Amino acid sequence: MRLVAALALGLSVLACADAPPAADAVAEPAPLMQWPDLTSGELPEPQATLRYREGDAGVVDVWVPDGEGPHPLVLMIHGGCWQKAIADRTLMNYAAEDLRQRGMAVWNIEYRGVDEAGGGYPGTFLDVTEAVDLISEAPTELNLDTSRVVAFGHSAGGHLAAWASARRNLPGGSALRREPHQPIAAVVVSGGLADLEMSEPVTLKSCLADVMELLTGPVTDERPDVLRETSLAGLLPPQAEQISVNATRDRIAPPLLGEAYTNAVLRAGGEARYVEVPGGHVELIAPGTEAWDVQAGLLMEALGL
Repeated sequence: MRLVAALALGLSVLACADAPPAADAVAEPAPLMQWPDLTSGELPEPQATLRYREGDAGVVDVWVPDGEGPHPLVLMIHGGCWQKAIADRTLMNYAAEDLRQRGMAVWNIEYRGVDEAGGGYPGTFLDVTEAVDLISEAPTELNLDTSRVVAFGHSAGGHLAAWASARRNLPGGSALRREPHQPIAAVVVSGGLADLEMSEPVTLKSCLADVMELLTGPVTDERPDVLRETSLAGLLPPQAEQISVNATRDRIAPPLLGEAYTNAVLRAGGEARYVEVPGGHVELIAPGTEAWDVQAGLLMEALGL
């Protein structure tokens, strides 16, 4: 009797397993990647490190593909909410190595965060300027093709990469204004926070609202509009194409930010497009994900590869 009951139970379970899912059943989304999922692997190392000024943050790591070159170049800027306590350039080593293996050189810059001496306004922006313009002085033995440079910036780095491409629009009296030596052809703004005013109420408070004044500098009689120099909304249109890439489930930089920035650039007469990819904030810079593969393809396209 027990055997019959057990068989009956087993058959009922099999029947349930074979039954089609209910019409209103919704599959659970895959878990989003967390930072340890990216950083727990062995950290790749660059082929060279250059210095653009004194101090720990005044360096650029250069990733050089195999072969003679000249090698097409990607300018890379890390995120971390503009705070060194959150991230530094090594967070991008995995992505940089992936691009290197695809035949692209990478210029992965460091800069002072708002939580470091001299960081914030104007130091963070001046660091980006110096690190970018060092490209024009790259050692010849690296054999980099600097005739067409494409930028990739993630999160806060998306803001800084877009800013670097628009700095010709800085007002004449700005403390940030330098004559750019290195043009940027296109920017992939990956989960970026390009428009600071729009991003502030949307992203994490600790990521932007808590550090906004450090990043932009305080409002003064001489600088009543601090966003004019520091946010992309005040520097439109950039001279480079802006490619905003946002992940559908990104809670730090949700898609609405990328869509709004794209539309703002287009309204200002610039060149821009919006691309949406699956996943969250980490997937955007994690090799092996669909989100990253799409962006690597966009970089290759922008470089004419």
